[in-house]
Amino acid sequence: MKNLSRRELLQGACTAAAATTLGSNLPDQPATVAQLLIAGGSAPPLKAAAYLETGDGAKIYYQDQGEGQPILLVHGWLCSSRFWQKNVPELANEFRVVTVDLRGHGNSSKALNGQTIRQYARDVRKVIEHLGLEETVLVGWSMGGPVVLSYYEQYGPDTRLKGLGLVDSSPFPFSPVGWNSHALRDYNYDGMNAMFAGLTADPRRFAIGFTNRMFKQKPSDADVDWVVAEMMKTPPWIAEAVYSDFLMSDYAKSLPAINVPAIVFAADSGVFSNGITMGKAIACQAPRGTFVPFEDAGHILFYEQPQKFNAALADFVKAQ
Repeated sequence: MKNLSRRELLQGACTAAAATTLGSNLPDQPATVAQLLIAGGSAPPLKAAAYLETGDGAKIYYQDQGEGQPILLVHGWLCSSRFWQKNVPELANEFRVVTVDLRGHGNSSKALNGQTIRQYARDVRKVIEHLGLEETVLVGWSMGGPVVLSYYEQYGPDTRLKGLGLVDSSPFPFSPVGWNSHALRDYNYDGMNAMFAGLTADPRRFAIGFTNRMFKQKPSDADVDWVVAEMMKTPPWIAEAVYSDFLMSDYAKSLPAINVPAIVFAADSGVFSNGITMGKAIACQAPRGTFVPFEDAGHILFYEQPQKFNAALADFVKAQ
């Protein structure tokens, strides 16, 4: 096989050999936050940790760290900006890294209104405008992927957007297409309602089960504790409102129209049993897509293999 540079590999996602080589050439050993700080020196100081009030009164929590090319990271369902704790310190040594807590999640207000993917994307836009970000690479994990795609649908490739990242995400969870690996695929309304009943009856038990499915290897007790604590910050009624909108919204149709570079990360896990197949299909539908598989990580791949994720994302941003 020809030894390609990372830049060459980043120019196309649909060649399996290239995708596999990109994944295998990047570092893949898990690292603690302390190790990342030691490797890269002290992290840049936090410029802002604040709330932004939207037009409909929601308070959106965000953090702003580092200087340079902006990267904005959007977390997934029930989660928060804390999930990027192994990525922000290293990335902020080279880039300006902004994280948000979506409305109803983490430290943001528990607004009863606006619990839709489209509104979440509008909230992200408010943060971008408030901070004056230009040529941003917008990255969404899991449910954050459709937030990123909705952002593109609503605002397009203007001067504030330079590229997209989709991290282990289904763009249309209810879709019946063969490559969709979501457990509720093919319009599984009964499964959706059963899941919501379990979440309503015992949110902590639900969060523990979800946490265990996200990891490739059995998570430590400490990891279970902090992940569950973050998930418990989202009230069940908010979680169910936005997740039903997530399930029923088709953002896969947007993929062929994306004319900015896009990078897709994916893994097989208890969340997406065939996540790598799904990720490759998503990347191939984006005209300028790049695919990076994570064979040795799960749904929370950027936490389990932060060095590999950080290196791939950094190379992608620099290549544009």
